[in-house]
Amino acid sequence: MKWSIGELRRYKEEALNFSETIDVNDALTARDNEVLAVTPVTVEGILSVGKNEYILHYRLKTIVTVPSARSLEPVDLPLDLSVDEVFMTREQWSSMEEERDEEILVLDNDTIDLTNSIEDNILLAIPLQVFTEEELKSSDMPKGNDWEVISEEAYLQKKEESAETIDPRLAKLSELFNESEDDK
Repeated sequence: MKWSIGELRRYKEEALNFSETIDVNDALTARDNEVLAVTPVTVEGILSVGKNEYILHYRLKTIVTVPSARSLEPVDLPLDLSVDEVFMTREQWSSMEEERDEEILVLDNDTIDLTNSIEDNILLAIPLQVFTEEELKSSDMPKGNDWEVISEEAYLQKKEESAETIDPRLAKLSELFNESEDDK
């Protein structure tokens, strides 16, 4: 869904309301190999045309399927996001007299592309670690032959225990070091 700047000038007096369902599955799976699937995105919002900017406010709802961080099983991640973005043309940006607090997106051409905004915000909303329901309920960590994943607390505890025990083959050497320190 795109709007040209010329088309948006008609909406200076009133905001442009929109409600769409957009399919971004192919684009997102191509952009990020962690995204396995995306349901069609329901988008509702308004686009306000100001004197020096274009303000886009919308809410999107979708379900993104990503692999579990622990088992790589597919996990459905429901997203319900509220997005606010401010766009400016290059001319509006260069004529701006003072810095603004919000992030401003400068348009490369004379169109505002809602699809790009949706794709970017979905990718930004995906957490780094996603787990299945069973993995969240269980405290078991993955393990295999001669390896296992342990928590940081368990790692620190094992590190403490191993620091206290001295290899019997090296016990005589540690006595030598103690004697040499006493000689000084």
